[in-house]
Amino acid sequence: MSTLSCHVLDTSRGQPAIGIPVELFRFGENQALATGETNQDGRVKFDQLELAPDCYCLRFITEAYCLAHFQQCFFPLADVVFNTESTQPHYHIPLLLSGFSYSTYRGS
Repeated sequence: MSTLSCHVLDTSRGQPAIGIPVELFRFGENQALATGETNQDGRVKFDQLELAPDCYCLRFITEAYCLAHFQQCFFPLADVVFNTESTQPHYHIPLLLSGFSYSTYRGS
Protein backbone atom coordinates (compact mmCIF):
# COMPACT_ATOMS: atom_id res chain seq x y z
CA MET A 1 0.00 0.00 0.00
CA SER A 2 1.15 3.50 -0.83
CA THR A 3 0.50 6.94 0.63
CA LEU A 4 -0.25 10.08 -1.37
CA SER A 5 0.39 13.81 -1.22
CA CYS A 6 0.16 16.63 -3.75
CA HIS A 7 0.77 20.33 -4.09
CA VAL A 8 -0.08 23.19 -6.42
CA LEU A 9 2.36 25.94 -7.37
CA ASP A 10 1.10 29.10 -9.06
CA THR A 11 3.95 29.51 -11.54
CA SER A 12 2.82 32.97 -12.64
CA ARG A 13 3.35 34.31 -9.11
CA GLY A 14 5.99 31.83 -7.94
CA GLN A 15 3.91 31.00 -4.86
CA PRO A 16 1.89 28.12 -3.47
CA ALA A 17 -1.72 28.06 -4.65
CA ILE A 18 -3.81 28.16 -1.47
CA GLY A 19 -7.40 26.95 -1.15
CA ILE A 20 -7.72 24.69 -4.20
CA PRO A 21 -10.08 21.75 -3.59
CA VAL A 22 -8.58 18.36 -4.50
CA GLU A 23 -10.47 15.10 -4.92
CA LEU A 24 -9.10 11.59 -5.37
CA PHE A 25 -10.99 8.95 -7.36
CA ARG A 26 -10.27 5.45 -8.51
CA PHE A 27 -10.04 5.96 -12.28
CA GLY A 28 -13.41 5.51 -13.98
CA GLU A 29 -15.41 5.85 -10.76
CA ASN A 30 -17.43 8.83 -9.52
CA GLN A 31 -17.23 8.32 -5.76
CA ALA A 32 -14.35 10.29 -4.21
CA LEU A 33 -12.00 8.23 -2.05
CA ALA A 34 -10.68 11.35 -0.34
CA THR A 35 -10.92 15.13 -0.53
CA GLY A 36 -8.78 17.98 0.67
CA GLU A 37 -7.85 21.60 0.09
CA THR A 38 -4.41 23.03 -0.49
CA ASN A 39 -2.98 24.59 2.66
CA GLN A 40 -0.71 27.65 3.13
CA ASP A 41 2.10 25.71 1.42
CA GLY A 42 -0.19 24.66 -1.44
CA ARG A 43 -0.10 21.05 -0.20
CA VAL A 44 -2.56 18.28 0.60
CA LYS A 45 -1.55 15.12 2.46
CA PHE A 46 -3.98 12.24 2.29
CA ASP A 47 -2.73 10.80 5.60
CA GLN A 48 -5.69 8.54 6.29
CA LEU A 49 -5.55 6.83 2.91
CA GLU A 50 -3.48 3.93 1.64
CA LEU A 51 -3.54 3.24 -2.09
CA ALA A 52 -3.63 -0.28 -3.42
CA PRO A 53 -1.99 -0.85 -6.81
CA ASP A 54 -4.47 0.61 -9.30
CA CYS A 55 -5.19 3.59 -11.55
CA TYR A 56 -6.31 6.81 -9.82
CA CYS A 57 -7.38 10.33 -10.74
CA LEU A 58 -6.48 13.43 -8.73
CA ARG A 59 -8.91 16.24 -9.59
CA PHE A 60 -7.74 19.76 -8.86
CA ILE A 61 -10.76 22.11 -8.94
CA THR A 62 -9.03 25.28 -10.10
CA GLU A 63 -11.91 27.51 -11.24
CA ALA A 64 -12.34 29.73 -8.17
CA TYR A 65 -8.57 30.14 -7.75
CA CYS A 66 -8.09 31.06 -11.41
CA LEU A 67 -10.92 33.60 -11.34
CA ALA A 68 -9.54 35.19 -8.17
CA HIS A 69 -5.89 35.33 -9.29
CA PHE A 70 -5.98 35.44 -13.10
CA GLN A 71 -9.39 37.20 -13.54
CA GLN A 72 -10.42 34.44 -15.94
CA CYS A 73 -10.56 30.67 -16.03
CA PHE A 74 -9.47 28.61 -19.02
CA PHE A 75 -9.06 25.30 -17.14
CA PRO A 76 -11.75 25.00 -14.43
CA LEU A 77 -10.27 21.69 -13.33
CA ALA A 78 -7.18 19.61 -13.94
CA ASP A 79 -7.39 15.83 -13.79
CA VAL A 80 -4.15 13.94 -13.27
CA VAL A 81 -4.45 10.20 -13.89
CA PHE A 82 -1.70 7.96 -12.55
CA ASN A 83 -0.91 4.32 -11.75
CA THR A 84 0.39 3.00 -8.46
CA GLU A 85 2.50 -0.07 -7.75
CA SER A 86 2.89 -2.08 -4.58
CA THR A 87 6.67 -1.48 -4.56
CA GLN A 88 6.36 2.30 -4.07
CA PRO A 89 5.70 3.49 -0.51
CA HIS A 90 4.72 7.07 -1.40
CA TYR A 91 3.47 9.11 -4.35
CA HIS A 92 3.70 12.89 -4.59
CA ILE A 93 1.88 14.64 -7.46
CA PRO A 94 2.72 18.33 -8.02
CA LEU A 95 0.61 20.58 -10.26
CA LEU A 96 2.19 23.67 -11.81
CA LEU A 97 -0.58 26.15 -12.63
CA SER A 98 -0.85 29.43 -14.54
CA GLY A 99 -3.68 31.22 -16.31
CA PHE A 100 -3.51 29.28 -19.56
CA SER A 101 -1.54 26.15 -18.73
CA TYR A 102 -0.85 23.47 -16.21
CA SER A 103 1.67 20.66 -16.03
CA THR A 104 2.54 17.88 -13.65
CA TYR A 105 5.26 15.38 -12.90
CA ARG A 106 6.01 12.64 -10.43
CA GLY A 107 7.47 14.29 -7.39
CA SER A 108 9.38 12.78 -4.52
